[in-house]
Amino acid sequence: RQDVISVFPNTIRQLRTTRSWDFVGMPLNVERNQVESDIIVGVIDTGIWIQSESFNDKGFGPPPSKWKGKCAQGANFTKCNNKVIGAQFFNLGGAGNDNELSPADFEGHGTHVASTVGGVPVPGASLYGIAEGTARGGVPSARIATYKACWSMGCTDMDILAAFDAAISDGVDIISLSVGGGGREFFEDSIAIGAFHALKKGILTSCAAGNSGPDLGTIENVAPWIFTVAATSSDRKFETDAMLGNGVAISGISVNTFEPTKKWFPLTSGTLAQAKNASYYGNYSACDYGTLDDTKVKGKIVYCLGSNQQDYTLKALQGAGTIILSDKMTDTPFITYISSTSINTTYAAQVDKYIQSTKSPQAVIHKTRTVNMTAPFVPSFSSRGPQSISLNILKPDITAPGLSILAAFTGLNSINSDGTKDKRIVKYNVDSGTSMSCPHAAAATAYVKSFHPDWSPAAIKSALMTTATSMKIRPVGDELASGSGQINPRKAINPGLIYDLDINSYIGYFCKEGYNSTNIALLTGSKMYNCSSIPKALGADGLNYPSMHLQLQNPNETDISAIFYRTVTYVGNGNAVYKAKVRGPKCLSINVVPNILSFSKVNEKKSFTVELKGKFTRDKSWYISSSLVWGGNKPNVKSPILVYRPLFNVVY
Repeated sequence: RQDVISVFPNTIRQLRTTRSWDFVGMPLNVERNQVESDIIVGVIDTGIWIQSESFNDKGFGPPPSKWKGKCAQGANFTKCNNKVIGAQFFNLGGAGNDNELSPADFEGHGTHVASTVGGVPVPGASLYGIAEGTARGGVPSARIATYKACWSMGCTDMDILAAFDAAISDGVDIISLSVGGGGREFFEDSIAIGAFHALKKGILTSCAAGNSGPDLGTIENVAPWIFTVAATSSDRKFETDAMLGNGVAISGISVNTFEPTKKWFPLTSGTLAQAKNASYYGNYSACDYGTLDDTKVKGKIVYCLGSNQQDYTLKALQGAGTIILSDKMTDTPFITYISSTSINTTYAAQVDKYIQSTKSPQAVIHKTRTVNMTAPFVPSFSSRGPQSISLNILKPDITAPGLSILAAFTGLNSINSDGTKDKRIVKYNVDSGTSMSCPHAAAATAYVKSFHPDWSPAAIKSALMTTATSMKIRPVGDELASGSGQINPRKAINPGLIYDLDINSYIGYFCKEGYNSTNIALLTGSKMYNCSSIPKALGADGLNYPSMHLQLQNPNETDISAIFYRTVTYVGNGNAVYKAKVRGPKCLSINVVPNILSFSKVNEKKSFTVELKGKFTRDKSWYISSSLVWGGNKPNVKSPILVYRPLFNVVY
């Protein structure tokens, strides 16, 4: 058929699972533009629980006149309102169950995401009193349109593309997509294709960077036209304290909603509770399934090594709680099935010593409380670069809060998404992941767009990247983990300079990357482009990108030589003079030509080059982090510069 542009295997993608808005500088009374109520954010996810207070439409007028969408009906979903103005579901890939063919959210993920983007303020929201405060989205006056393309088993490419097509034709302004998958060439990637079609209509797509950190090279959704969002913390930590019978206090992390029912509980360990005739081969010290004697753990707190859902196992054995020596993701608290806390090795040594020192050890685990901590930092789960598709484009682009986020939840699923073992139904839930970061960035995008409705997706993206906040705690790999930094939406409405891109810029980039007219047609939906008649883009990366990145391909390669071509557009008021300031180690020379840019009118453009020359001078050095800042009497405009080489014998 003539209207078929591309055919590729239909794979299944995975979802990337409130203090956060205050932390990024957007308090409840932040300056807002009335246009915000005309912004429509399309959320492609698991649907929505419209009954949540976060989606109350009191005070909202009718949908914007540009809205062309519809509201489907189905199980547990009868109508939209003036807040959630559209709701559809897509099951072309057959991933949905017959009893869930509805815009309603049977998982909770989509509701959490949608309320993070645009939920109205709800005072007194909490998870059993934990993290109590006003739950709200970043753009509470914006409208939400939900496109259910994800089901309990995941999200098929067919459904994702159908959702993109619907959102684009319906008239959304921003798309939030907290879904990821393995790296594929852009013309075989449903998310990259859908996001490019959105781009052509002036719609920026915000995507989760993935939850496969802290390993390098795990980054997802890396197309340059996608806003790729990694996770950061806020300054709020969920801490769960315990007390040993000898008076020693220990502290760990978890989301433990349970108050102790008595002063003390008997304490044992997986080693002491080992079943003599265990039917399952596993590690009893880690309290693995099938290794424990239920008579030795019933009613007791059990000390276990390693992180392997011991609270789930011990709930089935009627254990009272568990103290876990965490061996992974020690910065990420999880909701527990029974009273639990995850501790570090220092506390673990005290627990082990105490258990061995007395015949009748005892302990108590208290309910989780919130404490302040140094932030932002990149949590361990957040995926890292470098990427392997477009080597000299730095990903992630940016970070946003994604650790321990309180947001609305569905009434159709339990707190742990396990209705058999945990029947707790909650209005608001705590979750962590770049799935939570993505809607923060989508809301920030919508916020900037409400002040600058005529800006392109690339301009909005640039504004948020060049005004981002640096990490308080630098991650290993620096910008490979954090990109340009953490979103600062209020600063982004006045960025001074922007790095803009149009469709022709991307076509030149495709030609530079070696794409042919067939490949380009798969992405753009048009067969009109032929690289033989299109000038190839210049420079190491071939795009007017807000960051600069160079990947060396050989571990033995030490010499650094690259040039980047950039053009900035002045979006400030009055005359302005910007001077280039570079920061970096002595082993890397950064030459900016010209190094002074003068502007006399808005939308004036000036071009410059950034030339890198240098050398990796140490055998075990695998990246060099630098930056370019255009400064003056106007807001600073910062771009990270990162050079990477693969060293396979280095522990990152």
